[in-house]
Amino acid sequence: MEALFGSYGVEWLNLLVRWLHLITGIAWIGASFYFVWLDNSIRPPKAGSPLAKQGVSGELWAVHGGGFYNPQKYLVAPAELPADLHWFKWEAYATWLSGFAMLFIVYYFNASAMMIDKNVADLSSLQAVAVGLGTLAGGWIVYDLLCKSPLGEKPAVLGSVLFVLIVAAAYVLTHTLSGRAAYIHVGAMIGTMMVGNVLFVIIPGQRKLVEAMEKGQAPDPIYGKRAKVRSVHNNYFTLPVLLIMISNHYAMTYSHSFSWLILGAIMAAGVLIRHFFNLRHAGKVSIGFPIAGVALLVAVAVAIAPAPRKALAAQPAAAHADGHADAAAAPSAADVARSGHDISAVQQVVTARCVSCHSAQPTQAGFASPPGGVMLDTPELTRQHAAKIYQRAVQNKDMPLANMTQMTDTERQLIGTWFESGAN
Repeated sequence: MEALFGSYGVEWLNLLVRWLHLITGIAWIGASFYFVWLDNSIRPPKAGSPLAKQGVSGELWAVHGGGFYNPQKYLVAPAELPADLHWFKWEAYATWLSGFAMLFIVYYFNASAMMIDKNVADLSSLQAVAVGLGTLAGGWIVYDLLCKSPLGEKPAVLGSVLFVLIVAAAYVLTHTLSGRAAYIHVGAMIGTMMVGNVLFVIIPGQRKLVEAMEKGQAPDPIYGKRAKVRSVHNNYFTLPVLLIMISNHYAMTYSHSFSWLILGAIMAAGVLIRHFFNLRHAGKVSIGFPIAGVALLVAVAVAIAPAPRKALAAQPAAAHADGHADAAAAPSAADVARSGHDISAVQQVVTARCVSCHSAQPTQAGFASPPGGVMLDTPELTRQHAAKIYQRAVQNKDMPLANMTQMTDTERQLIGTWFESGAN
């Protein structure tokens, strides 16, 4: 029972809530993709046909799962309110709630490790959490005000302004929080905009339509138009949010000194590719959009490719608060020189800097098992994971996490020399 209420229990909670988030996200995104595709694919009925007389603005015939489907869309509303009407809302609400729970489980309950990088900003845990929560609330307020402003009548201009503001938020967050936390909060901010659209615009608008029909009144088409606009926004937000959901696995992006610009470029590529498919569903093939998106991704990949390492001068030993130096923090020039032939100096660094997390029984608070299943307790295990250590500690320099254990540049040089010499 003690384990269930400690780090081990939190890890199980992490697993289950993440699983729920993935399931509900698939349901929400699937519905969003389907209805945008449907809106772009339906064709108006023939003038004077029974469907046209009933107020049907478009229909589509499709085959799936061994059956034929004939969805129809009414421009405003049918003449009579159907007895059984399905509302698409719980997918969105459950996705946001489970994602918000993930923020607490992974980031807010362990803010010192997951949100704070002292090399970026010296924040307290409460300050870091406040920045995160403020980003979600502030993002929705600014977005909603812009949509209700005169810019809302100019989709292209509004889209450009929103993109600039999201990239600006990424810049601020990457200069305030750790790289991983900054990225995930940009995604959470966009996700909050999306669920806000459902909660405050789309569903209330649909309720207005239904209430008017229940009273025998003609529904005001403005509510449907506003809901459609926000639904389209959500469709374009989707690929950037999905990118950010998986971004924590790719330190080459969030650990870069221009991580905010990298995120902006990759998000732009996603929007371009999404736009191609939206146009294609409407019968317009504009191959320039996916070409531009792929070109942008290639340009980012080339721009952030790891540069050759430069030799570093040996650094003095790091002093602790009690005035004693940490011998493991200061490999000598001789250690660096012989690291290509002897793992002992490398293992000394790994033990001092990495094993608190990457061990069969981690001692770092918040970890019940080694991240990614990577254990580095012995020289044999260190050799086994040599490529990962080199990539994360030497090339990306995003490990140790937020450099909590204060790995020095000289230590990274030692590991790099060892790996490049064969990791013997």
